[in-house]
Amino acid sequence: MRKILRKHLPDHASVLQNRWLKPFGHRLHHHNLWHLHRRSVAGGIAVGLFCGLIPGPLQMLVAALCAVLLRVNLPVAVITTLYSNPLSIVPLYALAYGLGVWVIGAQNGVGSGSFDFPEMHWHNWTDELLAWLAVLGKPFLIGLPLLGVIFAITGYIAVRVAWRVAVVAQWRARKRRQAK
Repeated sequence: MRKILRKHLPDHASVLQNRWLKPFGHRLHHHNLWHLHRRSVAGGIAVGLFCGLIPGPLQMLVAALCAVLLRVNLPVAVITTLYSNPLSIVPLYALAYGLGVWVIGAQNGVGSGSFDFPEMHWHNWTDELLAWLAVLGKPFLIGLPLLGVIFAITGYIAVRVAWRVAVVAQWRARKRRQAK
């Protein structure tokens, strides 16, 4: 797993030499941002899963900022946000709305939100999106962060368990080879 990630992710030096990232160079020196170990990768997955539900095109930027602040693997956090894309975002937001309705205890979607997505243009997409979110109301605003937290915790635990299982399997395979 680590070999595959190393092959596809940029190395520490190339990121620090990037002209766009030079102003942030001193903040990008922490070893957890670049090394692939179980805590850093699990944290990167959790940050990416949480930030992937952020509306709009800011998911990767917020994931990168959170990864730097929390000192988890930066490339993994940014790449993980890609699970929410134009095909998956509507079902994810519907799930968040349903979760919010369930948590609030509203009967038959008392939030009276309509899932009819507004017609947006480049000049007014933020206003239209915010108006649409306001119509969805409280269930969506409660369900979305809650779903993000559930995804983050589940992803963190899943990576930690999978990493542990892989390491134990490697230990056992090594012991079997040495015993022969």
